Amino acid sequence: MRQAFLICAHKDMDQLNGLVGQLCDPDFLVYVHLDRKSALDPARLHPQARLVRERLAVRWGDVSQVAATLASMRQVVREVPDFDKLILLSAQDFPLLPNNLLKAELARMRGNELIETAPIAADGWRVMHRYAYFHRDGGSPAERLACAAANRVLRLLGRTRRLPDSLAPYGGSCWWALSRDCLRELLRLADAHPRLLRFCRSVQSPDELYFQTLVMHSRFAGRVLPDNFRYIQWPEGGASHPKVLDEGDFEHIRASSAHFCRKLDSQASAALLPRLLAWKDGRAV
Repeated sequence: MRQAFLICAHKDMDQLNGLVGQLCDPDFLVYVHLDRKSALDPARLHPQARLVRERLAVRWGDVSQVAATLASMRQVVREVPDFDKLILLSAQDFPLLPNNLLKAELARMRGNELIETAPIAADGWRVMHRYAYFHRDGGSPAERLACAAANRVLRLLGRTRRLPDSLAPYGGSCWWALSRDCLRELLRLADAHPRLLRFCRSVQSPDELYFQTLVMHSRFAGRVLPDNFRYIQWPEGGASHPKVLDEGDFEHIRASSAHFCRKLDSQASAALLPRLLAWKDGRAV
C-alpha cells in the first residue's frame, strides 16, 4: 500500500529537497505546499515531488495554516485513489527510519489514525483561552482593536465563546498521519461545518484544534492512537516554538520511538544531520 506525504514549506529549498530525497521510494508519494509569500522557487523543487497547485500565504498561528492544509488534502485525495495514510510534515522534519522500516511501521498501524488529541477542558488540555476569546495577532491594527474591544465586552458580561454547531473542542499537535478514508470524512465534515473554519479566523493556533475536533466528531474517533510519533523538544517556560535540535540532542532522539524528529535548521543542526543520516543508514535492512 502506498503512503502519501504532505510537506508544508516556508524557506530553505535545499533543506526541503533533502527531505524529499530521503522519502524517494516507489511506495511513497510526496506533495509539497510552498508558502505563497515565501521566496521558494517552484522550478527548483525536487523532481520527485508533486506541487500543491493552490498556494496560500501562510502565517504562523493563523487560520491560513488550516486553509493551506485543507486545500492540499483535497488535491491529494482527488488525485491518489489508493494511498493508506497521508503524513503531514514540515520541511524542518527529518525521518528517523529508513523507508523500508517506515513502511513496516505504518503498515502495522494501518487500522489507526495517528493524531495527538485530548479534550480542551478544565480536566483535559487547559487551553480554553485560545478560542474562548478573540485572537487576531497577525491581523491589521483595526482587527486587533476590534478583537480587544469584543473581549472587553465578553469579560464585562462574564461570557466566553463556544465552538459553533455544538462541537466539543479537541486539540493537540498539528502534525499527524491520517488514513485516506478518515481524510475523506474529515473533508465532508469540513464542508458540513463551514462555520468552524470561519470561527477559527479568531482562534489562537487553530491548526492545533481544527483537525482534532473534526476527527473526534467523526466515525474514526475510535481508531485514534493519540501519538504522532514525532520527537519534539519543548523548552521550559511554555515557549510557543519547539527547540531547534542540535548535536547534543542526538542520544535523546536515538532513544525515542519516533518516526520523525523536528525541528531542524540547516545551520544550527549542521552537526546533528550527519549523525542522524549515519544512524538511519545503519538501521536499514
